[in-house]
Amino acid sequence: MSPDASWTFDPGVVIALALYVGVYAWRWRRARTPEEPHPPSVGRLLVFLTGILVLVAALCSPIDRLGEQILAMHMVQHVLLLDVAPILLILGLTKVLLRPATRRIHRVEQRVGFLAAPLFAVVLYTAAMWVWHVPALYDAAAEHTGIHVLEHLSFTLAGFLYWWHLLSPVSTRLRREGTTPIVYMVSTKATVGFLGILLTFAPNAIFSYYEHQPQYWGLSPDADQALAGVIMALEQSIVMGIALVVLFTRMLAQSERDEQRKERYEAA
Repeated sequence: MSPDASWTFDPGVVIALALYVGVYAWRWRRARTPEEPHPPSVGRLLVFLTGILVLVAALCSPIDRLGEQILAMHMVQHVLLLDVAPILLILGLTKVLLRPATRRIHRVEQRVGFLAAPLFAVVLYTAAMWVWHVPALYDAAAEHTGIHVLEHLSFTLAGFLYWWHLLSPVSTRLRREGTTPIVYMVSTKATVGFLGILLTFAPNAIFSYYEHQPQYWGLSPDADQALAGVIMALEQSIVMGIALVVLFTRMLAQSERDEQRKERYEAA
């Protein structure tokens, strides 16, 4: 028996994604004027559009339908929403693109207080993964559309806020010099990766919804859960590894710039 691998074009999702693309394209085009010294590049546009395509893959492609039948595919959907899409969407932004809203963003950050703090982003990101993998909640999300939508929204929000502190083109409360971003990254990814390890080596299947699904692709409930855990742990490790290389490179570059600035100051 083969699983249902049809596309799911939910009107709300399609309209929202089309709106995101429209607003970004409008702002990108307006920012590319001869008077602008730092116009957003075509590369930024392509990165943003790739992020939108990732959202399409997670929410409209067969991944969405398969996630209702196979736990491992549901996990693929989660990591796309939590990490891959937010990373690409934020990397598609520049200071120039955000310029009309930068002051508003900073005012909102000041008003919401702790909710805009890096520590809250870490807690929200970690809690989103751990809480939604409580068996009762995970089963409820798989069985009820409304709860499933809430789960997706919480993953996307948690991922976007988490990566915003690391990748935003405008300043946030996270100190990006030194080892602070590295601690921010490792503390979160290690915690979530540990959850993936627990799912991989759990002695029995813990999600009753998927226990009662047909064994598509020859996956027993235990094997399906183990594969889902491997996907989570492996994705967290890969993303953390790439991010650490980027952060270390950024830290070394900043150290070199500081040293050059110090030498110029002493020479003067």
